[in-house]
Amino acid sequence: KQAPDYKTIMDDPAGKFAVLMDALKKGAGDVQQQASAAAASAKSAYDAHQAQQAQAAQQAQAQAQAAGYPAATRIPTNRSLIAYILLSIITCGIYGYYFIYSIARDVNTMCRDDGEKTGGLLAFILLSFVTCGFYGLYWEYKLGNRLAANAPRYGITFQENGTSVLLWYLVGSLLCGIGPFIAMHILIKNTNALAAAYNAHNGL
Repeated sequence: KQAPDYKTIMDDPAGKFAVLMDALKKGAGDVQQQASAAAASAKSAYDAHQAQQAQAAQQAQAQAQAAGYPAATRIPTNRSLIAYILLSIITCGIYGYYFIYSIARDVNTMCRDDGEKTGGLLAFILLSFVTCGFYGLYWEYKLGNRLAANAPRYGITFQENGTSVLLWYLVGSLLCGIGPFIAMHILIKNTNALAAAYNAHNGL
């Protein structure tokens, strides 16, 4: 039996539907093939990028060890203002001193070789006592500037710096006393962000 020609098929509504379905199936198959190829290409590019990052991290660690530095260790990224406040209250202020110690330690690690050093706990206590507390403001001002200055090393930027922190402390104190808390939040947020970038940079 001779197959009906194209005109006969198109004159028949059922034939039109069948032709349309065949075209849709073919188009769907082509799209699926293209999507599969694109996904495979994206996965290959991602794997290559991850391999390059891992290699760069290994080279950075090797160079640091060759220069006499200890191997990179993971920096905490989960500090929070609420935990800082609650633990300081529970421990009658003792946690606040540990917080300063740990922040100074981690920032000195992340910002190594920038020509600066964030003062540790002993310097913070002694100089704050000598200056009637003004050194504490200076310490946080310098910390804010150092975080902002080193952020581009790890491919990030911060809108806030030491001046932002200082303004929140001084001017923000007039806003029902919430300024110092906002200033501390800025320091914690930027330290966490820099820590995350540092960990990623070193493959940690």
